[in-house]
Amino acid sequence: MKIFKKTLLASLVTSVVLLSGCPMNSDKKPVPPAPDPTLFTVLHTNDNHGRFWSNRDGELGMAARKTLIDQITSEVEANGGEVLLLSGGDINTGVPESDLQDAVPDFVGMNLLGYDAMAVGNHEFDNSMEVLEMQQGIALFPFLSANIYKEGTDERVFSPYTVFDVNGVQIAVLGLTTEDTGKLANPEYVGGLDFRDPKVEADMVIDQIHATETVDLVFAVTHMGHYANGVSGSNAPGDVALAESLDAGDLDMIVGGHSQNPVCVAADGSGEYADFSPGDDCMPDQKNGTYIVQAHEWGKYVGRADFSYLEGELTLVNYQLIPVNLKDEDADGNEFFIGDEIIPDPLTLSVLAPYQAQGGEELDVVLATTDGKLEGDRGVVRSQQTNMGRLIAEAQRQSIPGAGFAIMNSGGVRDSIQAGEVTYRDVLTVQPFANTIGSVSMSGAEVVTYLNSVATKTAGSGAYAQISGVEMTVDCEALSVDIMSIDGQPFDVDGQYVFTVPSFSASGGDDYPILEFIDSGFVDAQVLADYMTSIGDIKVADFEPAGEIMYMNSAISTGCQ
Repeated sequence: MKIFKKTLLASLVTSVVLLSGCPMNSDKKPVPPAPDPTLFTVLHTNDNHGRFWSNRDGELGMAARKTLIDQITSEVEANGGEVLLLSGGDINTGVPESDLQDAVPDFVGMNLLGYDAMAVGNHEFDNSMEVLEMQQGIALFPFLSANIYKEGTDERVFSPYTVFDVNGVQIAVLGLTTEDTGKLANPEYVGGLDFRDPKVEADMVIDQIHATETVDLVFAVTHMGHYANGVSGSNAPGDVALAESLDAGDLDMIVGGHSQNPVCVAADGSGEYADFSPGDDCMPDQKNGTYIVQAHEWGKYVGRADFSYLEGELTLVNYQLIPVNLKDEDADGNEFFIGDEIIPDPLTLSVLAPYQAQGGEELDVVLATTDGKLEGDRGVVRSQQTNMGRLIAEAQRQSIPGAGFAIMNSGGVRDSIQAGEVTYRDVLTVQPFANTIGSVSMSGAEVVTYLNSVATKTAGSGAYAQISGVEMTVDCEALSVDIMSIDGQPFDVDGQYVFTVPSFSASGGDDYPILEFIDSGFVDAQVLADYMTSIGDIKVADFEPAGEIMYMNSAISTGCQ
């Protein structure tokens, strides 16, 4: 959406008047012409999650993104401007071809596209620090985060900021990472790291920038999430809270990520989200003098913010979320591009094609079939028990002899599987994190205490538990459970029970209780693949929740809120 048109029009009118002749002051001396504004454009994406290649429908992909970025850059430069390209982080995890290669193709692609900097996202810690350091070695741009420290020290792990000369404007870009990373990432990979309050760190770094650098503007590239009017629920505070925590004017722009939503706010000034669809106009958020943008996820859009800078004043002249070959269907089911089709850049295609092909033959082996959709969509599986959640949990339970029930955090379920053939590629898309399955033995009383914590996790968050093998009532107000049966047998508080849990959760991920568990060494995706293969023809009805878990004293009937 082209906003602030009046400002742009006024500038153009002024230019026309000045070109027509210099006005005189009262002493008949020529008035010097007003200086021209400096023009520059910020392009941005976030939450790439392994989408270096186009999907099966020909949408997305870095090659098409490259073409679009080059087109915009040429246009901007022809009009006397310059481009800054930023990423809100989470390059890792989500597509098998990328996951199997530690996101190497994604970072190679980002180099080709010309990214200038990225925020460190929580999924950058899905791998070991050795892998993260390897990725930094590939990248021709800095990884920024001011609030990640080595535990017990004042030593930052990443550069807190960098300064760019953008068409003569000096712009400091600082990086920030959600403080939830410590509980969202695999504890094995974030041990020894301290994720501090981004608001405190931002205030401190901005003071440091002004004390040691000569800058005109301060931007932030963040992986914290955008939550309308700062209402973040069970998530750590995000970009709105950051903007409002600072003095007005301290921060000029936030390029965000993490919440994976298109930040387009309603025109009524309420601060709530607009009803946005691909191709629609988009008005970014603005809080406390700070523009806040986010471009959904996966490279579905390139965000474009055109700025005019004159005598210390920054004006957003134009803002768009430009679809990258996204498609829709007409009434007859025929697909069409939303906007103009973007022809993928040939060089980018040729460089990335070998990565796409690598391992493809193994990934496309058919494991099983399913007679309906296995529901793993983020907005569903994090708020209610689903057949996919139940299937994954049951696969893990069956992998450990004697296990009576299974717990699966819904944040570890990354996609759905549609009806039809199921390949190993599908399985890796659903479970890309390579967690191992552990078993735990507890008394009945200890199980009650454990489920009091786990079964009452907030619906809508990745901590929400998918559970197999337990019949119980969950009291969301009292944060307690009443267990009727486990594995089909009446529950005995004095009995002894074995259950399964992913290593991520057993180690305290998602703020689950830390457990002493026996690690089977079985990787979650392989466990699911083996279980599906053993079934062969999957009947989704066999895994549909049947009211085994009932939630009381909650705003919703499917979980605690």
